[in-house]
Amino acid sequence: MPTDPTTEFSSPASTVIGDPNAPNPTSPPDGVVPGGPVGDRRFFGHPRGLSTLFFTEFWERFSYYGMRALLILFMTATVAEGGLGFDAATAGPIYGLYTAMVYLMSLPGGWIADRFLGQRRAVLIGGIIIAAGHYCLMMSGLPIFYTGLAFIVFGTGLLKPNISTMVGQLYSEDDGSRRDAGFSIFYMGINAGSFVSSLICPFLAQQPWFRTQLVSWGLRPESAWHWGFGAAAIGMTFGLIWYVIDGKSLGNAGAKPAPEADPVLRAKQNRSLAMGLGGLAAVVALVAVLNATGAIHLTIDGFVGAFNYIISAVVILFFGGLFLFGKWSPVERKRLVVVLALFVAASLFWAAFEQAGSTLSLFAQDTTNRMLGGFEIPSGWFQALNALFIIFLAPVFAGLWIKLGAKRKEPSSPAKFSVGLLFVGLGFVVMMGGAIAAGSGAKVSPMWLVLTYLLHTIGELCLSPVGLSTMTKLAPPRIVSLIMGVWFLAAAVGNFLGGQVAGLYEKLTLPALFGLSAGTTIFAAFILALLIKPIKELMGGVK
Repeated sequence: MPTDPTTEFSSPASTVIGDPNAPNPTSPPDGVVPGGPVGDRRFFGHPRGLSTLFFTEFWERFSYYGMRALLILFMTATVAEGGLGFDAATAGPIYGLYTAMVYLMSLPGGWIADRFLGQRRAVLIGGIIIAAGHYCLMMSGLPIFYTGLAFIVFGTGLLKPNISTMVGQLYSEDDGSRRDAGFSIFYMGINAGSFVSSLICPFLAQQPWFRTQLVSWGLRPESAWHWGFGAAAIGMTFGLIWYVIDGKSLGNAGAKPAPEADPVLRAKQNRSLAMGLGGLAAVVALVAVLNATGAIHLTIDGFVGAFNYIISAVVILFFGGLFLFGKWSPVERKRLVVVLALFVAASLFWAAFEQAGSTLSLFAQDTTNRMLGGFEIPSGWFQALNALFIIFLAPVFAGLWIKLGAKRKEPSSPAKFSVGLLFVGLGFVVMMGGAIAAGSGAKVSPMWLVLTYLLHTIGELCLSPVGLSTMTKLAPPRIVSLIMGVWFLAAAVGNFLGGQVAGLYEKLTLPALFGLSAGTTIFAAFILALLIKPIKELMGGVK
């Protein structure tokens, strides 16, 4: 979760190596004090601008994960309880579609910022759109609910890849050690924001004490859900205020886009953007008119089915074009095969891991004994466990890899991917045990979920931090940004698949449902382990 794939995009978010007009994330923009001994060290030895981006990202992730902790629970809560009254077969695919689109929109978001807006303005516009989406969720009604989700998707696509880019632009080219440490600090902002929001938003939305308080204030207790969404909206608003007031500390980082130097190419890009936006608006308007006139009938199943074809086509066209039309050397072509193999592994990993907000959240709500003395633990609180484990375990794993590397015993990238898949699968084996224990109808111990989140976090730390780094090493230099987009695409595919699995929550028995995820990921881990040696040979010396 908080080690989200967009963060791994890191500083080179959408920069094409070899393109002289693309922004170089490792060199300081004009007007920014370079790093190094004479550089800006006003924020714990780092540039003052890092604090601006740290707290902006803290509040943006606060809003995203706080809302996400409530999303499927709100959709499946009965109308009498203030929810939408959806069954899991409807709510699961909506959840998967939403989270998949968040990651998929980061691809055009980075390109638009690079060529037209600049990262600084893209983050601001994206944050405003995100806040508007959360404020929509504070209101009742299905149309405004879907509008809010759409706003958050488009806003996050503008904000997420570009705020990471600006972190890299705060440091000079020869300040690599401080830049790496700066990203570690920035990364902690993500986990801290996720942890805090996963406690606050579910408390407001779910805790019986707060609902009693609403009654004492003369308000409807079922409106508590919208107070939880409102906390996410206020969090994003805090982030925007901080970003605007403290933005001067960023210098010129991300201030200007990097359009094509060739006027002909620049005009072509402008036309492409105008045609893309115009085409999107035309399609939306046409669908709205056809739906209003009764010519077509829009349904969630229709949207999900259409997206299934869209994302499948994107994957096929992406890799098909890469292999069929690219002019690669034999070594490059072999490395692209490895990229494809790791893409499949990452997609399966995220499909299982991202069920934290769907099947695991429903299990916490319906099947887990959440009473601690006289206090009822909100089911959304369990999603804070991943962030908590990340905060404590990330330094441990970093030290472990360094120690093993010094002894030349550090596992290879495909080996780490295999271990990551294994641990996420073992987490679902634990959930199978919890589901079997709940077979009698009794509520089960929360320790089933605690152990599952611990195993999933270990798997995440084995796979996620190394994933994008490996892909960028494997990528031919002239298409490194394109290959970095694979990580976004894998996250989108994985989230969408995870949503489809969540849709089976009420159709399969829980042991069978969790067994499906366990069996798929453990089998994938086994196959990948068998392929470690040939994959390493295809990597052509990349470590």
